[in-house]
Amino acid sequence: MQESHPGTCPACGSEIQIVHHHLEIPHFPDLLLVSIACDACGYRHTDTIILGEGDPARWTVRVEEPGDLTTRVARSTTGRIEIPELGLVVEPGTACEGFVTNIEGILYRFEQAVETVLANPESEDERAAALRVMEAIAAAREVAFPFTLILEDPAGNSALVGEKAEKTPLDQEGV
Repeated sequence: MQESHPGTCPACGSEIQIVHHHLEIPHFPDLLLVSIACDACGYRHTDTIILGEGDPARWTVRVEEPGDLTTRVARSTTGRIEIPELGLVVEPGTACEGFVTNIEGILYRFEQAVETVLANPESEDERAAALRVMEAIAAAREVAFPFTLILEDPAGNSALVGEKAEKTPLDQEGV
């Protein structure tokens, strides 16, 4: 079900339409997709809101071949993503957005974050470290070495969807 509501652009104050799209996906809590687009200034925002809670869970997948990069990643606003072999972690926070992508998309998101650091490094050491991380991400995108993607969600609203994805209960004390 899709609904549209009038609103005000948070960037420029122009009139906009806020679109809500309610999705029912088997085996997952219902989702509310929210999108805002301002024709006046170009501001865009999307968010995926989970409308329920599941059991706390840890999902893992071992990426060993290019086909594994297509494993679907559904991360809620309470999900934490880690790739230990690369030393990369995304923690949930106050400005955290949910999203649906695949493992290749996660690598791309990490790449974008490192590019932000490279745009204005605080030191030559930081620049060199960022370049090393970019090289490692590029190698991971080619599956030049096996790596593990871990998705933990204490609210149980995130998941990995694929043949190799494994789910285990998340120990609340470890969160």
